[in-house]
Amino acid sequence: MGVTARRSGGPASRPGQHRVVAAEPAAGEGEAGTGREAAGPHGPESATTELHSAGARSAGARSAGPLGAGPLDPFLADPDVTDVLVNAPDEVWVERQGRLTRTPVTFADEDEVRRLAVRLAAASGRRLDSAMPFADVLLGDGTRMHAVLAPTAVRGTCLSLRRPRRRPFTFDELVLAGTVSPAVAAVLHAVLHARLAVVVTGGTGTGKSTLLAALLGAVRPGERIVLIEDTAELAVSRPGLIRLEARPPNIEGAGEVTQRELVRQALRMRPDRLVVGEVRGPEVLDLLVALNTGHEGGLSTVHANDTGALPTRLEALAALAGLSREAVHSHVAAALHAAVHLHRDADGHRRVRAVGVFRRAPDGLVQVVPALVAPPPTGRRGAPRRGEGPVAAEGLPLLKSLLDVRGVRLPGFVGAAALAGGRP
Repeated sequence: MGVTARRSGGPASRPGQHRVVAAEPAAGEGEAGTGREAAGPHGPESATTELHSAGARSAGARSAGPLGAGPLDPFLADPDVTDVLVNAPDEVWVERQGRLTRTPVTFADEDEVRRLAVRLAAASGRRLDSAMPFADVLLGDGTRMHAVLAPTAVRGTCLSLRRPRRRPFTFDELVLAGTVSPAVAAVLHAVLHARLAVVVTGGTGTGKSTLLAALLGAVRPGERIVLIEDTAELAVSRPGLIRLEARPPNIEGAGEVTQRELVRQALRMRPDRLVVGEVRGPEVLDLLVALNTGHEGGLSTVHANDTGALPTRLEALAALAGLSREAVHSHVAAALHAAVHLHRDADGHRRVRAVGVFRRAPDGLVQVVPALVAPPPTGRRGAPRRGEGPVAAEGLPLLKSLLDVRGVRLPGFVGAAALAGGRP
C-alpha cells in the first residue's frame, strides 16, 4: 500500500514558492488506510516518517519567513491583528484592535482550505483527517490554530488562528489601555503579595489569558512557578517559570497526558505557586486539593458569565471528577479567596468588571461577593470617564480582612473606601 504526494500550484501560489500538500491516498485506497492516517505524535517511527519530514520542511520555511499560511500570511504578520477566522473558502474575517471585520481574501475552493489545515497540523505533529476532523494546535511561531474539517463544519473547513503577543502586558500597560483601573491594579498587587488564590473569569476573548500573564509577571522574581496549560499559549517571560503542556492521545489511544496528571506531577516539583492556564475539566479537583494542602497563591482562569456564576461553574467541572456538590463547596471555601471578572464591551474594549471574594453562606454553599464593581461604560471606547474608579461593594471589608491576616494592607484610598463603603 502506498501513497502519492503532489504539489499544488494554482492561483494562491506565489512566484518562487510552492505549497507542500499532505500526501493523498493512491487510487483505490481509502483515507483511513493510508500511512498518513496512522501517523501520530507518539506513534511508531514507520508511521511518522512523513509527518516528521513535513514538519522539518515547514520549520525551515518558518525560520526563513512567514508561517506559510498562504493568503493568511499578511494578517498573521500584522501586529494589530489578534485573530484570523476562516468561516468558509469565500469568507475570511480578522479581529483588529478588538473589532471583527470581513476581509476580501478568499480561497480557491474547499480543498485549498482543507490542505492548509492538514499541512499546518501535520507540521506540529497533530493528526487532522476524516477520522479526527478537529485539532487544537500550537504552530511553530506561537500561533494557536483550531481547525474543524468538512463535513463536520457544514459550510467548509473552519480555521481559527490566534496570534500570540510577543511580550506580556504589564499592569501599567493594562491601566493605560483602560482594561484595569488604578484601584483594581493596586488591589491585585496586594492580593499577589498576600499569596491569595485567585481565579480569573470571563467569556471567550475577554482577556483572561492576558490578565493572567500580567499577574504572573508581577509575582516576585524569586518565586518558582509551575504553569500547566492544555496548549502552551500564555505570553510569559520571567525567571523561575516551569511550563508543562498536556498532550492528546495518538491514533492508538496511547500517550495521552492530561492536565489532571500534570497538576499531580507539579506538586512534586516544589512550586511556590501552582498555576493552571485554564480549568475546563476534572483537573479542578486536583487543583483545589493542591491549594488546600499548603500550596498558596495559586492562579487559574475559568469560563464564566460573571463572578456570581463561578461557584455553579466549578460545581459542573468538579462533577466530572465525581465530586458531590457539598464536597465541591467545602473544597472551594478552603482553597479559593478572590475572583476577577473580565468583560468585553460592545465596541470590543476589554476591562475588569468586578473583583469578588469567596464567602461561605450559612447553608454551606459558597458565594462570590463583589468587593469592587466597575461603573457602567460611559467614556471613550467603553471605558469609564476619567477619574471614575470602581465602586466599593459589600465584599471589600472581607477582602481587607483576608489581607490583614497575612500582614498586607490595602492601599490607603482603597482601604478608606472599605471602611466608608464609597468609591476608591
